[in-house]
Amino acid sequence: MSLENIAQMESTLWEAADQLRANSKLTSSEYCMPVLGVIFLRHATNRYDAAKRAMEADQAAGKIPKRALVKADFLKRRALMLPDKARYDELLKLPKGTDLGRALIDAMEAIEDQFDPLKGQLPKEYDRFESGLLEDLLRIFERDELRTASGDVFGRIYEYFLMKFAMQGAQDNGEFFTPPSLVQTIVNVIEPNHGTVFDPACGSGGMFVQSSHFIEQHGQDTSKTVTFYGQEKTATTIRLAKMNLAVHGLEGDIREANTFYEDVHPIFGKCDFVMANPPFNVDMVDAEKVKDDRRLPFGLPGVNKGKKVSNGNFLWISYFHSYLGPNGRAGFVMSSQASSAGHGEAEVRRKLVETGDVDVMIGIRSNFFYTRTVPCELWHLDKGKPKDRRDQVLMIDARHVFRKVTRKIFDFSPEQSANLTAIVWLYRGQQERFLDLVSRYCKRLCVEAAKATTTLEPFESTRTSVLEQLSALVKATAKVKGIPEGGLAALAAAVAEIADSAKAYEGDLGVLVKELHAFLKKYDSSPPATNKAQNGARQAFDPIAERIKGLTKQIDLLYKLNTRAAQLAAEVAVHPSAAIHLDRRALNKRVKELDDARRRASDQLKSAANFHRQIAWLQDRFPTAEMVHVPGLCKVVTCKDIEKADWSLTPGRYVGVAPPEVDDDFDFDQAIKDIHIELAELNAEAATLAATIQSNFEEFGA
Repeated sequence: MSLENIAQMESTLWEAADQLRANSKLTSSEYCMPVLGVIFLRHATNRYDAAKRAMEADQAAGKIPKRALVKADFLKRRALMLPDKARYDELLKLPKGTDLGRALIDAMEAIEDQFDPLKGQLPKEYDRFESGLLEDLLRIFERDELRTASGDVFGRIYEYFLMKFAMQGAQDNGEFFTPPSLVQTIVNVIEPNHGTVFDPACGSGGMFVQSSHFIEQHGQDTSKTVTFYGQEKTATTIRLAKMNLAVHGLEGDIREANTFYEDVHPIFGKCDFVMANPPFNVDMVDAEKVKDDRRLPFGLPGVNKGKKVSNGNFLWISYFHSYLGPNGRAGFVMSSQASSAGHGEAEVRRKLVETGDVDVMIGIRSNFFYTRTVPCELWHLDKGKPKDRRDQVLMIDARHVFRKVTRKIFDFSPEQSANLTAIVWLYRGQQERFLDLVSRYCKRLCVEAAKATTTLEPFESTRTSVLEQLSALVKATAKVKGIPEGGLAALAAAVAEIADSAKAYEGDLGVLVKELHAFLKKYDSSPPATNKAQNGARQAFDPIAERIKGLTKQIDLLYKLNTRAAQLAAEVAVHPSAAIHLDRRALNKRVKELDDARRRASDQLKSAANFHRQIAWLQDRFPTAEMVHVPGLCKVVTCKDIEKADWSLTPGRYVGVAPPEVDDDFDFDQAIKDIHIELAELNAEAATLAATIQSNFEEFGA
């Protein structure tokens, strides 16, 4: 299943499930755990079915003994041996009138009996739901493509629903969920690929999941590579985390504990990796309880008159540092306030910088979180930093690097996250990784460019068909009496304009296709590996990128001209003497097909141009594929520089201001889409508010 299809399915599933919630009068918090439990149940059944089929096939082939399958057989294949009552398909077969709430509770309890890490963790609040709603909910996840979906697909769906519930503020105001693009960036920098991975504020377990993705993308088995440990103070959030791990086929030792006061794992000073997104700016920590904590080697950051720690940010930072082993790395999200705060916090920060363990600081703009608008920084520590870099810190100001998701939320695209990681590679002297990324972009550029010529064919055939229908109508009605001449003249002029535009488009298309074929012939089979060759490939594609930009505008223009002409044709065909010469239904169908073909063609061309743009972004800033100061983006600073700046670790204080740039890549269509997104969200919010007001009035009247 393609990523595009998965994304569409995620959106469809959410809309259907959220519509049920809206009609049930349940709050998002009441609905969150039961829905995630149903997703888990669907996935557990899929894993059971797949494991059973594979083992039965092995038995038939003589690869394993023919005997009754047991629990251990399924666990070896990262599946649970489900009793009938816990299987999704069996629940759907229950007769009408069955208490589905009770049946789902029984299913969850049966799974907990089979798998100790989930003991007491699965949701059992189904008895508060009406059976009809539960049946509808079960059927939402009974789609054909979900019955055979892989663990990766269900992992994505689970994370997508977590994100959507976080955006609604479900479960402790949504603070259980760290945006995936931030987690991905942390993972890319610290590279958790072995040993012990610890998250002292693990929320829903996103750090563990992204770590597993990183490990498996490098061809390793997570279960044989790392051990996950977590602490979380909220029992409900621990349930989310354990289900999240299970739905990804992972395990971890996650315990309920308040990390400010408790250290429940025997891993102090031994962790290979520490990752976290802790609560920001907590000011109620009891100083007397923590003042002698071995996890505070730099002392308390400051105590107020009430004997409370003034701000808990540097308690977290000290904890993260102290948990690391001799070569350990840490990556965590922290409030921007922490990187430049004064007084006791500045003193702790000074001591931390003087260790030489601060490695990479990345500034993030506001609105990356779903329930908070504050800006933040991603901190990265490395106790195993080589001697030649112990006096250095890489500062990256990524506040101007983002992608708009909704009118309120931003993130990094996969390419943006990769590009920021490439800066870290150059800082670490790993030029070959930087060049490999550019080489992969070149390969993707060739793949997408090759698809573009094929994707243009449906647009070509459809627009030709529409023009033929319109031209035939003009010709057939030219001498028909009774049709207003103004309408015919306008239609004839519109058709002539289409023909003129098409002629120019066809000429430009021919040149583009010829240039694409020449580029692919040179680079498709052997993507450039050296910096010089990669710059040559980029420069060779520069004029092609400009042609793509122009051609996409022509494609949109042709669609608009055809749409306008079709409307004029419909007006002419109102007259009986003209109606017999036009099949309006067929024309409307073709215009709709033209719109679909236009979108696919434009998107494919833009996809090719996107990878060229990523290459250009990297090469414009790092032309020699070596670390340099890029104003407004990045700079390597020394501890002496940091001392002069009052021990501030705010990237923007060091990188300077980027020179003004003319945005030649301004995407008008994307700007219009953004406006439509905002309008749709505002309309949805208005509808929800209106429904709430109406409901309150009805209750008041009652």
